[in-house]
Order: sequence, then structure tokens, then C-alpha cells
Amino acid sequence: MRLLRVGAPGRETPALLDETGLLRDLRGVVDDLDAAFLAAGGLSRLAAVTVDELPVLDSAGLRVGPPLRPGKIVCIGLNYRDHAAETGLPLPVEPVVFLKAPDTVVGPDDAVLIPRGSTKTDWEVELAVVIGQQARYLATAEEALTCVAGYAIANDVSEREFQHERGGQWDKGKSCETFNPFGPWLVTADEIPDPQDLRLRLRVNGVTRQDGTTKNMIFPVAEIVRYLSWFMVLHPGDVINTGTPAGVAMGQPDPKPYLTAGDVVEVEIDGLGRQRQVVAQA
Repeated sequence: MRLLRVGAPGRETPALLDETGLLRDLRGVVDDLDAAFLAAGGLSRLAAVTVDELPVLDSAGLRVGPPLRPGKIVCIGLNYRDHAAETGLPLPVEPVVFLKAPDTVVGPDDAVLIPRGSTKTDWEVELAVVIGQQARYLATAEEALTCVAGYAIANDVSEREFQHERGGQWDKGKSCETFNPFGPWLVTADEIPDPQDLRLRLRVNGVTRQDGTTKNMIFPVAEIVRYLSWFMVLHPGDVINTGTPAGVAMGQPDPKPYLTAGDVVEVEIDGLGRQRQVVAQA
């Protein structure tokens, strides 16, 4: 299934994109796509619905919001070999973990705002993993994958000066408003047979900046979920951003092409749809 939420910010309603590309209204079936929906077995309930009987929505001019109201957002840094190489840092022995504020989440085509005083706002296309059932002290990768509800696209927007030059932890450069465009869809896990065989691409003003594959992850999805479950309880609705391939602005020669107001960022991952953000000044 490809699940999404549509409508004005803060007033989104649940929907489903069927196999023919029609948008179907889920309001008569579920209240929202969120932690409560997942925890209550909402995906199994939807699987039993006859899609052709759902009302069709007119998608013309309809905003697509984030496909899920997430719980916590856990991020993995330096998780692609080529990205670690472009930053000049050694490959991590264990996953690099940081948290991103849930209120950074915006829709896939909403504006990204450059923070006031920022000169180093950067892009990062990432595979996002949505947790569907509690993950706590998992023993195996197989157990970990049973806890995954599905996948989506995230753009882990980052301010590199705030992240690396202002002291403290990475969170300051990761949690500015609008810094996590998410969606357009939550694609259920059964639609993605191998999360380690997905191509990720990002363009800025039509120029390809990132073109990588999840095969290049240092820690694959299953290991990330298993590993995190030993440090925190993962709940339904939690989201994991799994890292980015090479091609970020920080890794480019000087002068580095950091984002400025008016730039257009386009993001896509095989099978998970596309995003398009116009950058603006906060």
C-alpha cells in the first residue's frame, strides 16, 4: 500500500494511492495515520479493505502532507561509505546516532526555510524507516525487520555551521524548522522486498548532486533497528532516518554550493515517490 495524508498543514486527512494512480479517501476507515493507527494493527485492517469501494478524491491542487504523524525521529550519521569518505572521516565502528525534533517534519513539497544567520544549509536524501510495532532488545536482524511498517523518503536538511562549529551535539544543526521534508507516501514493507537495493537521487536547480544506492550503507536497515532497540525502545510511529550517500554540499570543493533562497531541491528514491522543495528564508 501507498499511504499518504492530504490537506492543509495541521488538517491533513488519510488517503491511499491505488494501483491505477487514483487517490482514495480513508476517512471512513481510519482516523489518521499515526502511532495509534499502527499500534492498533491499522495496516492489517487496511489490507482487508476493498480499495475499489473507497471514495475517490480529486487530487488537483490538493497539498500532500507528511504521510505519518511521527513519534521520535532517530537519525544515523555517516552510514554510507562514500559519504564518510567525502567528509574525510573514518568509517564508524558502531552506528552514529542522534535525534531530530519531530516538529521538523513537513510535507514533501513544502518550503524548506533557511534559518536566520545561516550560510551552510545542506541537503541529505535518506531512506526513512517507519516502525510498526514495539522494538525492544531485539536479538536478530530477522526480528528487526518484522518491526518495520514501511518506508518513505526523508530529506535530512542540515545546517553545517550549527552542527559542527557551534559546540555541543549535532542536534542544533538538525532540528531547525522545516528540516525534515517527509513523504510523499508511506510504502508498506511488503512493497519493498529489499531495502538494501534502492537508488536514491537528489537534484538542486536541476543539477544532480546525489546519486547513490542503499547497497552502500555501512549498517543496513535490519541492523540499525536491532542496534537501536538496545539503547531505546522503538514504538509504532517512530521514524529512523538511515543516512545519506555522497554528494552533500559540505563534501564539495570550495565555494561549497550550500542552499540559498530560491533554490529548488528535488528528491527521489526508487518505489517511494518524489519530493520537490523551494527554499525560502526564515
